[in-house]
Order: sequence, then C-alpha cells, then structure tokens
Amino acid sequence: MPRFADVSRRLKKDGSVVTDADHAMQKRMQKELAARWPGYEFLGEEMPATRHAALTAAHTQGLWILDPLDGTSNFAAGVPFFSVSLALLTGDRPQIGVVYDPVRDECFMAQRGAGAWLNGLSLGTRAPVLLPLHRTLAVVDFKRLDPLLVAKLGAEPPYGSQRNFGSSALDWCWLSDGRFHIYLHGGQKLWDYAAGSLILSEAGGHAATLDGEEVFANGLDSRSVVAARDPELFQIWKAWVAANR
Repeated sequence: MPRFADVSRRLKKDGSVVTDADHAMQKRMQKELAARWPGYEFLGEEMPATRHAALTAAHTQGLWILDPLDGTSNFAAGVPFFSVSLALLTGDRPQIGVVYDPVRDECFMAQRGAGAWLNGLSLGTRAPVLLPLHRTLAVVDFKRLDPLLVAKLGAEPPYGSQRNFGSSALDWCWLSDGRFHIYLHGGQKLWDYAAGSLILSEAGGHAATLDGEEVFANGLDSRSVVAARDPELFQIWKAWVAANR
C-alpha cells in the first residue's frame, strides 16, 4: 500500500503494465509460502513464460498460483480496485483460493467442498435476488471479446447497466457476494481465475467458457468466462451470449 499511486511502471512484452510492487509482492509471497509449505512448488505471474510452462506441465504434490497484483494498471494510476490472488492446486484442481483487497481490507477465500467466506463470514448463504436479464448489473470486459458480440452488446445491451472494474480476481469475488449479477470476460490467465473461480463455485455460483466448457484448465491458454451467481439467470445469460456471438 505505501507504493499505491506512487510507483514507477514499465510495459511487459504483451503490453501490460508491471511495477516494482508486483515484483516485491511476488518475492515476499514466494519466500513466506516456501517457509511454511516447502513441499509445494510456486508459480507467480511475473516469472518467465518458460518457468510457467514447466510448472504447469509437471505433476507436483502441490502448486501455488499467485497473481501478486491483479489490477496493476489501476494500482499505478491510483484507482482503488486491485487485489492479490492465491490458489493452491493439488491433483490439477484448485483446492484453496484466497483473494485479498487491501484497500477495503476484504479477504475472500474458499476451500473445495467446504464453502466460501468473506472476512470469515459465509458467502452464498443468502439467496440471490433473481432479476430479469434486462434489469441486471453486468460486468463486461469488451476488449477481449469477438467484435460481433461487442457490437451486439453495444447496440442492444440485454442488461440494465454495465461496468468494467479492472481486476479479474476481484470480479469473481464481487459476483460471489452478489454485488453485481452477470459477468462476461473474453480471456483470463490461470492466475486470474484459479482462486476466483473456486470462490464463486463454493459460494453457489456458476461459470463456463464461451464454448460451454469448464473455466478451470490447468494450463496457460486464456479462458473466457460467462458467469452468474443465480443458476436460472446463468442459463438465461449464457443462452443470450451463445445466440449473439
């Protein structure tokens, strides 16, 4: 937090922003996790791509997946919406997911088969309010979607209002807590969705890729997301997207 809005930034090869805070957080987390769980491997977003590939291909006892600063562009610009995302994979599945928002001091976490929580309070215990699609609040990341779908969403939006916050990990968590109703994203990396997708699932939410597949895949390919917390709304939203691609 002392670096928030006051940090030098650079561009990576893919054009995304990276800061000293990303690297400092990754280094500190790797050190702390290794001290407590030395039997687990560690994959951080800011590692070289060759290391990413080797770690996801290996069959390890356990693998930590870290995004040390999800929403780096927000962080560097002084926009207070960013997070730290950490997931533990065993058997090629996320077993634990933790997403921390240091601005609001909100810690979202989940354990497979045991539920999801926000600062220790259970998520998903209150039933989501089912709204018609045209009254929902949507979070949509347009820049990674097919142009035809983007044009349709712009010309004839099926929802009541739309946002795009800039931290995929927090998007998953806010959806899990019912802060918005439907979600659409054209491409997330493993460290973007590993923790958040587990949190949504354990909170009772639903997600799939644009092609109808499970979002989680233990690999480095980008994965699209269509999601909602309410199961009926999820089916309605997914069908609208499929019909307008």
